[in-house]
Amino acid sequence: MSESSSTSSSTLLHLAVALDGAGWHPAAWREPQARPRELFDAAYWTDVVTEAERGLLDFVTFEDGLSLQSSHRTEPDGRTDQVRGRLDAVLIASRVAPVTRHIGLVPTVVATHTEPFHISKAIATLDYVSTGRAGLRLRVSRRSHEAEHFGRRAIPRFGPEDLDTPAVRELTAELFEEAADYIEVVRRLWDSWEDDAEIRDVATGRFIDRDKLHYIDFEGRHFSVKGPSITPRPPQGQPVVSALAHQSVPYRLVATSTDIGYLTPHDTDQARAVIAEIRAAQAAAGRAEEPLHLFGDLVVFLDDEPGAAAARLERLDALAGHPYTSDAKVFTGTPAQLADLLLSWQRTGLSGFRLRPGVIGHDLEAITRGLVPELQRRGAFRRSYESDTLRGLLGLARPANRYATI
Repeated sequence: MSESSSTSSSTLLHLAVALDGAGWHPAAWREPQARPRELFDAAYWTDVVTEAERGLLDFVTFEDGLSLQSSHRTEPDGRTDQVRGRLDAVLIASRVAPVTRHIGLVPTVVATHTEPFHISKAIATLDYVSTGRAGLRLRVSRRSHEAEHFGRRAIPRFGPEDLDTPAVRELTAELFEEAADYIEVVRRLWDSWEDDAEIRDVATGRFIDRDKLHYIDFEGRHFSVKGPSITPRPPQGQPVVSALAHQSVPYRLVATSTDIGYLTPHDTDQARAVIAEIRAAQAAAGRAEEPLHLFGDLVVFLDDEPGAAAARLERLDALAGHPYTSDAKVFTGTPAQLADLLLSWQRTGLSGFRLRPGVIGHDLEAITRGLVPELQRRGAFRRSYESDTLRGLLGLARPANRYATI
C-alpha cells in the first residue's frame, strides 16, 4: 500500500549509500555491470559518486579496513574468487570531492590503530577540498592480524565461538571507550583554531592571530594530546561524525559521541527497542536536546519486476557458493516495495537510511532512478539540494567553537 503523497516536509527521509568495491554481495564483481577491472581507478569512484549525487542523496560512505576483506568475522580467509583489496577511503573521498558539488563524503576510519591527530587533519582537509561536505565513519577493530600490522598493542586471537565470552566483552568495552576518547580528541582539534584565527594581513605581515590557536591538553587513559591542530578549523566547524552500532556498547558510543548512528534492525519492533535504548543513553549523557540522526542500514537488491531481485540474489549466491548473509536486513524487491518498507520503518523513529547496494553497477541506479522518484512521488524525499554542506543537508547547525572567548 502506497503512503500518502501529502507527507510533511519535516518528515522527509534522509538517504545515503554505503560503497564497497563492486557491491556488498561477494559475487557482485562477476556481474556484467560491475566493472571489476576499474575498481582501483579514480574514474570508477567518480562515476559512482556522481550517480549518487544525481539521485540527490545526502551522502555516501566509503568502506575501509586495515586488512584484506574476509568472509570470516575474526580472521582473513584464503579465498581468491572474491574482491580483495581497497583504496584508502579518505583519499578516494578527496579525489571525488572536486567533481561533485552537493553530496556528503564520509570515509571510514579505523580508530583502533590510527592517531586522532592525523585523522583530524585528514578530515579537516577533506572538508576544505569539498567545501564543507566531509564526515567520517568511525570503526573499531578487535582483529589480532590487524594489530600485528602495527605492533603497538597485542589483541588475542579468537573465533566466532568466543564472541560472547567475558574476555571478548571486556576487549570490546575497552575499544569503544578508546573510540569515544578518539572522537573527543578529533573534535577538540577541529576547534583548536578559532574561525577568525587567520588574519592574512599583508600590510602588517600577520597571517594568524596566535591567541586564537588553542592547546587542547587532552589527558585520558588512551591518549595524551596537546594540540593545536596544524589545519585551520574546517568549513563546517565540526564535520559529521558517524558510527555503525549493533549492540549496547556501540549504542552508547552513538548516543554520547556521534551525529549519526547506523543501526541494523530486522523489523519494526527491533527498531523501536534499539532507538529507545539509544535515546535513553543520549539523555543520560546530557545530550537529549542535541540532534542525533539514527539511520537504518539495509542491503538492497532492486528490480522493477516483482521476484526478479530475489532471483538475481539466488544466482549470485550460487556463484559465491553459499547464501549471502549480513548484519543488516537483506531486502529484495521493487523500488515501490522498498519505499513502503522505508516509510513504515521511519515511523519507528528512524530519520534516514543507509542503503548498501548488493551490486553497485545495478542497484545504485535502481536507488537513484527508481527508489528516489518513487519517494518523491509520495512527497517523502527532496526534489533538489537545499544546502551545499553536509551539516546543512542533515539539518545540523554549525556548532560554536568551544575555545572561543566571544
